[in-house]
Amino acid sequence: MLCIIVSTIMKYKHILLCVFLFAFIYDDQAFAQSKTKPNIIFILTDDLGYGDIGVFYQNHRKELNDRSKPWTSTPNIDALAATGARLEQHYCAAPVCAPSRASLMMGVSQGHANIRDSQFDKALEKNYNMANVLHQLGYSTAIFGKWGLQGVGKGFAEWPSQPLNVGFDHFFGYMRHGDGHEHYPKEGLYNNGKPNQVWNDTTNITRRLDKCYTADLWTAAAKRWIINNRQKRPDKPFFVYLAYDTPHAVLELPTQAYPAGGGLTGGIQWLGQTGHMINTASGTIDSWVHPDYANATYDDNNPQTPEVPWPDTYKRYATAVRRIDSEVGDMMKLLKDLKIDSNTIIVFSSDNGPSIESYLPPSFVPNHPDFFNSFGPFDGIKRDCWEGGLRMPTIAAWPGHIPAGKVVQSPNAAYDWLPTFTDAVGVAAPVRTDGVSLLPALTGKGKQRDSRVYVEFAESGRTPGFKVFDPAHRNRKRGNMQVIRQGEYVGVRYDTKSADDNFEIYNVIKDPAETKDLAASPEFDKMQKQMKAQVLQMRMPNASAIRPYDSELVPPVIKENVKNGVFWQFFAGGFSWIPDATALVASKYGISQNPDNDSNKKAGRGMVCISGYIKVPLNGEYKFYLNAPTKAFLRIHEAAVIDADYSPSAGKDVTGKILLKAGMHPFRLYYLNNNGTANKSVKFEWEGPGIVREQIPANVFYRD
Repeated sequence: MLCIIVSTIMKYKHILLCVFLFAFIYDDQAFAQSKTKPNIIFILTDDLGYGDIGVFYQNHRKELNDRSKPWTSTPNIDALAATGARLEQHYCAAPVCAPSRASLMMGVSQGHANIRDSQFDKALEKNYNMANVLHQLGYSTAIFGKWGLQGVGKGFAEWPSQPLNVGFDHFFGYMRHGDGHEHYPKEGLYNNGKPNQVWNDTTNITRRLDKCYTADLWTAAAKRWIINNRQKRPDKPFFVYLAYDTPHAVLELPTQAYPAGGGLTGGIQWLGQTGHMINTASGTIDSWVHPDYANATYDDNNPQTPEVPWPDTYKRYATAVRRIDSEVGDMMKLLKDLKIDSNTIIVFSSDNGPSIESYLPPSFVPNHPDFFNSFGPFDGIKRDCWEGGLRMPTIAAWPGHIPAGKVVQSPNAAYDWLPTFTDAVGVAAPVRTDGVSLLPALTGKGKQRDSRVYVEFAESGRTPGFKVFDPAHRNRKRGNMQVIRQGEYVGVRYDTKSADDNFEIYNVIKDPAETKDLAASPEFDKMQKQMKAQVLQMRMPNASAIRPYDSELVPPVIKENVKNGVFWQFFAGGFSWIPDATALVASKYGISQNPDNDSNKKAGRGMVCISGYIKVPLNGEYKFYLNAPTKAFLRIHEAAVIDADYSPSAGKDVTGKILLKAGMHPFRLYYLNNNGTANKSVKFEWEGPGIVREQIPANVFYRD
C-alpha cells in the first residue's frame, strides 16, 4: 500500500495545502510530553486457554448446567472485562511461549521475529521493543515474572538480552524459561528439590523465598513497585509487564487462601523478610484448593455410579486459574486506592493455548484441557495452529476511554499492542512493527486499520485425539504450519511441504471449530491464490528456522495504468525512530523520477517516505543497497528487507536480499534527516540476475 494515494492528493490538493499551513509540526518527543500519558499494565498468563475465562466461555458452560461438563469461574477478570473491552478475535503470535512473548515485545509477527519455533532462552533481537520504546517516551518500566528471552550466558552479567539491557528499569522474576516450570522457586517440588533462580535486578534472592508461590510473589513485587513509583515519581507514567508462569503444567497449589481485601492494605502484600517475603509465605506449600473446587463433582456419564469428584489434577488447574483471577482483582483495587485507575490501561491476555503437559507425579490423571474445554469453542491446544492454540482471552480496560462492556470483533494480534500503546501516548510506533494501533477499535474514535494476522510455526508432534475435536483435527501431524487471516476467513496449512500446498480455508465466525474446509469450492480459488502470495510477501526467511517456502520467489502484484516515477513525502519534525507514517500529515510531497531526485524539496529536519513500485526484470535473488544520511528502512510488499533504524547506517551502505519474481513489487523507503540542514539524498542501488551493482535506473520505478 502506498503511503498516500497520489490521485487523492491531486484531487484535493487545494484543501490539503490549507491544512498544511496550520498543521501541527509533528515532533514525537514534544507531542508525547504535551499530553497526559496513561500508565500501562500488561498482564500475560502462561498456557491459559480462551475457554478458561468466564466471560469468554466458562459462564456459558455454567448456563448450560450440564453436569457432565464441569465449569470454573473468574469473577474478577469478568469484572475487568465489564469495565472495558473483550477482544474476541485476538491472536497470539505463536502457539508456544518463547516466540509468542518475543513477538509481543518486539511488535512484529513471526515472519520477522528473530525468535521462532521452540527457541527458548534465545536473546531477544537488539531492536525496538515495548520496554525501550516506552522508556524513551518517559516511562518507568518494570517486569515481574517470567522472561526467557535473555540469550546464552552463565549469569546475569553475561545474558545479552536480560531485561535491564532491553529497556526495563527493574526486573523481578525468573530469567530462564525452564525456571518457570516450577512455582516454588526455593523448594523446587517438581524440580527434584533443586532451587530455581529468582532475580531482583542483578541479585539472585531465591534463598530468601521460603514458601513463596510464584504468582503471589510476582503480584506482591509488582504492587510494591507501583506504590513506590507513585510515591517517588508521581508525575512519571509507568509500564508494568506482569508475566505470570501460571497456570503452566506443573500445577502446584498455593499455601493458603488469598488474603482478603486487595489493594494498598489488603490482598497480597510484600513483607520483605527473609523466610517470610510475602504474606502468604506460611502454612503448607502445595496444599490449598479453592473451596469452590475442593468438593466439586461431575457426571462421568456412567449410569451405574453417582457423580464423582473432580480429579485432583483439575482441582489444581481450576485453583491456579482462580488464583490469577484473585491477583487481577487485587491489582484493580490497588489502582483505585492510588486513584490512578482512570489513567491506567490494563491489558490481560495469554501467551498461547492451553497445554496438555503435566509435571505431576504418575499417580495423577493427565492434564487434558478437554475437561473444562479450556480451548473454548475451538479445536486446538498449545503448539497447534488451529484457533484453540492461537485465539487468546484478551481484555483491555481504560476507564473514560474504552467504553465499558465493549466487544471488539475485528481480528487483531499480540504485536498490535506496541503501536497501540505508543498511539495512546500520541506517538507513531517504529516503522518496523507489523502491528497497528487498536485504539480506534477500542475507543470507537477514528478508523481502525486492518491487523495483519499471520503465524508460522514448526513442531514435530501431533495434535491430540480429543473426541470433542473434529475427526480431521485429531492426531494430525503438525510439521511446518502457517495461518493467515482475511476478514472472516482463516487459511491454515499443516505439515507444509512447499509454497504450492493449498490452505484449508474456514469461516471462523460461522464455523469457529474449523470443521468445514471451504478450499475445494471454486469461489475460494481467488482467496487461495491471494493467501499463497501474501504469506510470501509479509515475511523474511530466518536461518535459525528453515521453512520449505524460504527459497520461493515472492510473487508480484498486478498493476495497470501506472506511470514512471515515485511518490515522495516529507514529514517535518524530530524523530527518535523512523515512525509509521500512516497517521502522520506530510508537510511536503511530490513526484520524482527516482528516489535520488528532488532532495532540495525535502530539505530540513524530518523523515522522507518514498513509495511506488519496482519493476523487476527477471526471476531471481535481488540484493538492495541503501546509503542514507542516518536511519533508513526498506519494505518490499510487507517484508522488512533493510532495517537500519535502531542501528542507523550513518552514511554507510546497508544491504538486504529478497527473492523476487519478475513484475511489479510495491516498496516503501524511509530515511531520517535530523541535522536540520539541507537534506542529503539517499543512494538506492541493486544487483541481481544479469545486473551488476548499479544505481536503480529510473525506468523501473512506477507509481499509481
